[in-house]
Amino acid sequence: ISWDYPEYYDVYWLDLKKNTLQLVVEKLQSEAQISPAGNYLFWWNRADSSWQVYDVKRKQINNLTKQISQAFFYEKHDWPYLPDSYGFAGWTEDDRQFLIYDQFDIWACDPAGKNSPVNVTDGIGRQRDLQLRYVKLDREAQFIPSDMPLLLSAFNQTDKSEGFFRDTLKGTSSPIELVMMPKNFSRPVKAKLDEQLLFTRESFQEFPDVWVSNANFSDMKQVSDVNPQQSEYNWGTIELINWRSLDGEQLNGLLIKPEDFDGSKKYPMLVYFYEKSSDNLNRHVAPAPHRSIINFTFYASRGYVIFVPDIPYETGYPGESAVEAVLPGVTHLIEQGFVDAENIGVQGHSWGGYQIAYLVTRTNIFKAAEAGAPVSNMFSAYGGIRWQTGLSRMFQYEHTQSRIGGTIWDYPLRYIENSPIFWVDKIQTPLLIMHNDHDGHVPWYQGIELFVALRRLGKPAWLINYNDEPHWPVKYHKKRDWQIRLQQYFDHFLKGAPAPEWLENGVPALEKGRNLGLEPVKK
Repeated sequence: ISWDYPEYYDVYWLDLKKNTLQLVVEKLQSEAQISPAGNYLFWWNRADSSWQVYDVKRKQINNLTKQISQAFFYEKHDWPYLPDSYGFAGWTEDDRQFLIYDQFDIWACDPAGKNSPVNVTDGIGRQRDLQLRYVKLDREAQFIPSDMPLLLSAFNQTDKSEGFFRDTLKGTSSPIELVMMPKNFSRPVKAKLDEQLLFTRESFQEFPDVWVSNANFSDMKQVSDVNPQQSEYNWGTIELINWRSLDGEQLNGLLIKPEDFDGSKKYPMLVYFYEKSSDNLNRHVAPAPHRSIINFTFYASRGYVIFVPDIPYETGYPGESAVEAVLPGVTHLIEQGFVDAENIGVQGHSWGGYQIAYLVTRTNIFKAAEAGAPVSNMFSAYGGIRWQTGLSRMFQYEHTQSRIGGTIWDYPLRYIENSPIFWVDKIQTPLLIMHNDHDGHVPWYQGIELFVALRRLGKPAWLINYNDEPHWPVKYHKKRDWQIRLQQYFDHFLKGAPAPEWLENGVPALEKGRNLGLEPVKK
């Protein structure tokens, strides 16, 4: 048994004609695949961050990227295990070339090792901060055509705009820009008997309607209008903002404002975060009851400003990483003059819920907080299992999202420092917790531990449990109920709305399901 992550694979080549079995590579921490023509096995080797192939006929392994100075591992990887690759585009006819990605560009590698790797996109991606990726228009094609123009998607990692380029594997010219816009595009689908492309296009304010265009995107036409009623509502706007963390690192985040925003006024603000979200700048958010988190459009239409910061993490200190990113971001926005510093709330779920539970032990800047399905005690959570899969929870702390980087015996202080339960006495912020009794991801006793500790110390806290629901409510009426309560909670604390009965007096267990307690408290 190994507790390492990712899991190990031993790769064998089975020759059905000769009835022979040959070991190719041992302890590989990724899955090997077979090239379309069957001439090679290929895999990402985490140990040295290289792409490798096994030549079936010659029975030898070739390192395809050892001659290239660019990195092919995910450079923003901040989990305590060896990083993944940026992926690959595919193979050309007869397995002659294998196309792989670095952070920005596309490279063509000779799997036989006779020819040097070629930067297909001529470094244009790196020069312009564009992530260029191959778009497969013929879904049935096994190979990437080497004699035809290729369509590439483009994502600008600075301003988050998207579009498409045209390129060729012949190397006769650099990629040609077809379109770049502050929009999000779906993957185009090509007509079988024509050069027309079908796709959706969206932004925060633009519904993802269906569009058609020629192959050059020079005559885009909208062919659906699914959400015309949107013009009747105070929708919201979105923008990308920057600030510096407490240790001086420049960070990105999203800022959503009401459509009728007036910079001379002060607005209540909600903060939401989960890992990194700024790449979603141009995603459309329709108002609907979400299973766990606030709906940005809904709250913007109700006069809230919403701040969504990106969080970079340091192994061993996930809680403090959130503090160092979020607090200076909030302070930066307060300094702009339009945020009501006395009425700021924070909300998140699961990993975000944990960080919020930690955050309120370190600051009193928030007037109200909601932590959904939070891990409050990393010691007790470490020794549990994920009820949905039966997996030990240890891997999560040692190697993946919780980012402690070792066992409780390696780093006992890290587990204590990052566990909100040990610092509940510092909390002064009202805290709403939602944790369901069929949660297969985070044991729901984690929410109970936090709630009981808060109540024991006489602090304002509420626990909502949707019986028989998993990590988040999945039944529509329960999702709707949750969003109503979340709205009432923040409206009360941040906008001075009357408290509902459930918030002021609770709902007796015997009346659960019959008495919702949503009506305002009777004076």
